[in-house]
Amino acid sequence: MLLLAGLLRRARPPRRPSVRRLSGLLDRYGFVPPASLTPHSASDDGGAKKRRPKKPPYRPPSSLDRGGRPAARSDLLFDFRFSYTESSPGDKPIGLREPKYSPFGPGRLDRPWTGLCAPAVDTTLRDAHADDPAPAAERELEEARRRERERVLGEPLTPAERAFLVSKCQKSRTKKQINLGRDGLTHNMLNDIHNHWKNDEAVRVKCLGVPTVDMQNVCHQLEDKTGGLIIHRHGGQLILYRGRHYNPKKRPVIPLMLWKPAEPVYPRLIKTTIEGLTVEETKEMRKKGLYVPVLTKLAKNGYYASLVPMVRDAFLTDELVRIDSKGLPKSDYRKIGVKLRDLVPCIIVSFDKEQIIVWRGKDYNGTIQDNTQKTSVSVLEEESAGAESENGDQEQASSDWASDECSQLSSSDEMPDDKSAISEADSD
Repeated sequence: MLLLAGLLRRARPPRRPSVRRLSGLLDRYGFVPPASLTPHSASDDGGAKKRRPKKPPYRPPSSLDRGGRPAARSDLLFDFRFSYTESSPGDKPIGLREPKYSPFGPGRLDRPWTGLCAPAVDTTLRDAHADDPAPAAERELEEARRRERERVLGEPLTPAERAFLVSKCQKSRTKKQINLGRDGLTHNMLNDIHNHWKNDEAVRVKCLGVPTVDMQNVCHQLEDKTGGLIIHRHGGQLILYRGRHYNPKKRPVIPLMLWKPAEPVYPRLIKTTIEGLTVEETKEMRKKGLYVPVLTKLAKNGYYASLVPMVRDAFLTDELVRIDSKGLPKSDYRKIGVKLRDLVPCIIVSFDKEQIIVWRGKDYNGTIQDNTQKTSVSVLEEESAGAESENGDQEQASSDWASDECSQLSSSDEMPDDKSAISEADSD
């Protein structure tokens, strides 16, 4: 048996390699695979479609992306500044805190940014021997702006029209209001005023804080930059009229600032020695100023229109004046000190312990201040008389402006040519 099994095993043919058999379902049902499952090159069939390109990654919308649009062009005939009441073209800084990044955004405005403003006139000299074209061009712009304002305002309002607009803008009739705070009249506020003028002929402006020290400058800048007319004033509340021929559809293009530019570096306010005094006398005066009786205490976001005449009256008897400014931000009472220096005028002694200490100086003469006040009051009376004669009925106009005359306690309302205060100076 064992021999027979061995012979049979030897006689069995060798195994063939297994062959993979395909299923017969392909022939029975006629299934044709799609082209995507059969790998082939693009050269095999010239009509084959190319792959769909990938979509670009999602980018969130941004106000800095102009999308190929050209830069905005504005027809406003003045230099664009962040604040028109808290900065003055005559005050020259000694440096900048950052490079000259335009607060309007890159490529959004056709005017260059100088670090302080976006000038309407290109002041770059093309020739070293040529005269500076800026003064003549600025005078032309100012004259053109005056003519355009007179055209839009049209004929003066009658007393009845003025009284109607004033009553319409009172707090009991409407809640619409523009708040003017520590930054003063900013550039973006011009756009808010024109938005209010789209539906109403007049808008109420409420002024509080640092700018109220010089209310005359606030009123002048509001009328000059907006082209409107202040028809009523009671303390820090103003009513700004747009004019008879104002067309909301033809309002000026006002490009908006996207961020607040950094303040430039100004000279130090408090120096080691006061001009005309020695170091010992300066130290003694600063120590003495902290013990002088307080003239007044400033409230946060208050109305400071009576501050300048109070300081002037105090200088008639005292050489040092101390103003308590506890609770106010450091930048606020420094700006107030600068305004007092320019409007009184006086010399800043110290800001220690949140106190504003000012000195009248050695050459102070009270009679000069009295004469200046009298002449300024006479000028204001002549201007008000001329305005009443233009309007016609003097009795009704005087009743409308009664609250105005009662609120003219600030020296800024009396001095027609005072300079506006500069921005916050460099900290000590």
